[in-house]
Amino acid sequence: MAKNKNKLRQQLEAYLSIEKIKLVPNSFDVVGHIAILEFPDELKKEKKIIAKVLLDVHSNIKTVLEKCSERKGTYRNREYKFLAGLRKFETLHKEYGCVFKLNPTKVYFSPRELTERQRVAEQVKPRERVLVMFSGVGPYGIIIAKRQPATEVVCVEINKAAVAYAKENVRLNKLNNVKNYCGDARKICPRLGKFDRIIMPLPLGAENFLDVAFACSQKNTVVHFYNWGEEVDNTLFANGLAALRAAAKQAKKKIKILKKKRVLPYAPRKSKVCIDFVVSGKAGVAKFGQRRRTRKKK
Repeated sequence: MAKNKNKLRQQLEAYLSIEKIKLVPNSFDVVGHIAILEFPDELKKEKKIIAKVLLDVHSNIKTVLEKCSERKGTYRNREYKFLAGLRKFETLHKEYGCVFKLNPTKVYFSPRELTERQRVAEQVKPRERVLVMFSGVGPYGIIIAKRQPATEVVCVEINKAAVAYAKENVRLNKLNNVKNYCGDARKICPRLGKFDRIIMPLPLGAENFLDVAFACSQKNTVVHFYNWGEEVDNTLFANGLAALRAAAKQAKKKIKILKKKRVLPYAPRKSKVCIDFVVSGKAGVAKFGQRRRTRKKK
């Protein structure tokens, strides 16, 4: 990639000034055959020529889109502008031996989270029952199900287009241990029973569903709770921890924090974070890993 980046800049010397070339993005997202770039205002007139040169440099890229908005709405979608290549927005994206069919203009998908998805999947043990809330096109569920064929994975997503792709991705990956449900997680999840592991990969809004996660948990359920944090004065996890502790108190649950992790940048001076915790029982019982002390009879 570094070699291609230098080649891109070299090719652009025929069209742009050195000052403009310095403003060209150093990195961009690639989803299947689609490259997604974000440009500074100073490159407003040069976007299409940069996109065309990018197609020449990267043979695997066939379509170039410009990111025109942040994620918004219930479906967490972005607005994009077509810049160059094929007007084909449905693609096949490969990740850790899995394949995902999707259209990034219609569904949420972040190629930058592949390492995080793998980190969580590696923790899942055989025969666990796993719930993935806000599951999108199914990347977490499919990677887990493929690593652990004996595991039951249940995915819940509100976007009908994403659920359609998720079901197709289950078929493409030849899996029989993944179930997909379309609808509001608040209404659907409580009807699905208890789980050994719950994944909540939604940085803005997942805290509003912690009560649902607690309702679907049992003793020793592990939860991967995603939130956002400001990178100021060591308060990166403050928002998530405050929301988690308030929800646990409301649900009368005892919890134990297992890990706090910065996942990736979310916005200027903000990052997506993950707080892994275990539900250790109901409030008023001994904490996870501790035993009640009893007096010996004399």
